Amino acid sequence: MTGIILDGKTLAKQLESELAKRVQQVIQQTNGKKPILATILVGDDPASATYVRMKGNACKRVGMESLRVVLPKDTTTEDLLSEIDKLNANPEVQGILLQHPVPSQIDERQCFDRISLEKDVDGVTVLGFGKMAMGESAYGSATPAGIMRLLDHYEIPIEGKHAVVIGRSPILGKPIAMMLLNANATVTICHSRTQGLSEIVHSADIVVGAVGKPEFIKGEWIKSGAVVVDAGYHPNKVGDIELSAVIDKCFAYTPVPGGVGPMTIAMLIAQTVEAAEKNA
Repeated sequence: MTGIILDGKTLAKQLESELAKRVQQVIQQTNGKKPILATILVGDDPASATYVRMKGNACKRVGMESLRVVLPKDTTTEDLLSEIDKLNANPEVQGILLQHPVPSQIDERQCFDRISLEKDVDGVTVLGFGKMAMGESAYGSATPAGIMRLLDHYEIPIEGKHAVVIGRSPILGKPIAMMLLNANATVTICHSRTQGLSEIVHSADIVVGAVGKPEFIKGEWIKSGAVVVDAGYHPNKVGDIELSAVIDKCFAYTPVPGGVGPMTIAMLIAQTVEAAEKNA
């Protein structure tokens, strides 16, 4: 039995079609003003530049505008904070995205937390994380929010299930664990230094690979009938999980590419549209 494909690419297209209609409504309510997502790119990392361009293209597809702020790689923390302050104060800007990672001389956490909660559509601030974890209103980190939307769309049961998250980053591992917990899963958070990792993974009904290492999670660790969510993407188009070894035994899985990735951008746009609707 081949597992159900959790097709993020197709779902993202459906969401964009719905979002385009909502954007038009916002434009009508604001006398022709298009919602704006501001993206900040520091340095010349080609992968980061590609991601920013993809997000700008997504804005165009739904009828929004994107404001690109490109800063040199020798930018200081103070310089970046100043740019964020300008965007916070700009009433035309509905959402702010600081592309990760930033150059090493910058205090990334301080800059993330300078983004106002109302414009934190990528869900990167400590305050936003805390509110989300407590079940209060906040924009969730885009990738975890995309995973939850994908599981919901395919009606994957979460309540009462044992979810194992491998990875503990502040914008992926930790927030997806809190979101699953809020959805009444029993959650175990693991990482690359967890002892007995294979046994823990084998006990999971839902496995989320978010460790950032290519095929670190082996297919033999995953039990038959599990739901497999691979949030990694590496050269040679592989993720964090050895997917080729689980496709024929799992209940459902996210392909790499075409699973979690498209949902990340879709949720970023969706949360920007939501912010625009609130302001309208």
